[in-house]
Amino acid sequence: MSLFRKFFGSGNESSEEEKESDLNSVQANHSAPADEKFTFNFKRNGGKFLYCENLNEVKDHFEHILEENDWFESEVLCYEPKLFSMLDENKLSYNDPKNPKFLLASCENLIADEGSILFSSNQIKQNKPNEMPVNIVVLATTSQIIESKSDGLRKIKMKYNKDYPTNITTIKYFEKAKEEDFLQYGSVAKNLYLLLLEDL
Repeated sequence: MSLFRKFFGSGNESSEEEKESDLNSVQANHSAPADEKFTFNFKRNGGKFLYCENLNEVKDHFEHILEENDWFESEVLCYEPKLFSMLDENKLSYNDPKNPKFLLASCENLIADEGSILFSSNQIKQNKPNEMPVNIVVLATTSQIIESKSDGLRKIKMKYNKDYPTNITTIKYFEKAKEEDFLQYGSVAKNLYLLLLEDL
């Protein structure tokens, strides 16, 4: 995970040029480790990335996100009871929200080769991406980074055995395209923050 520390958490501040050159070398090297590829592609897609070494850092970064966006005491869409304590600690309402400011969710996997996030009905129920709030905060772990979508589907099949989740989808674009891009046609850009917890 040295790349994460280099970009997000080392004690020494490296220059923007050094970071840019590291990212360019990842882009050029198709055999780069999955974590490096994910980091590069996710940031290129416009995602906001917060690396956390422990749960205290997750809570701190989450509070900074709330503060940055003035989301304190607002309504939140969240379907996962394991995440309710983070909302309770910050006095956020998640029971039947009428106008949620953001979605708080975990995910199935982080897809390295496209820098996208794989969700299922376990995190987003039957909502399509365009039915979810524009703002999304995702809590994931470094062990969830995998190479491709097909690896993600294989992991889902192994994890859930026979009780497969439905509505399996990825979100890939985290900012509006600066110019018309046919690759983004039909997709909805989301303002997405990823809290990535080190667990390896």
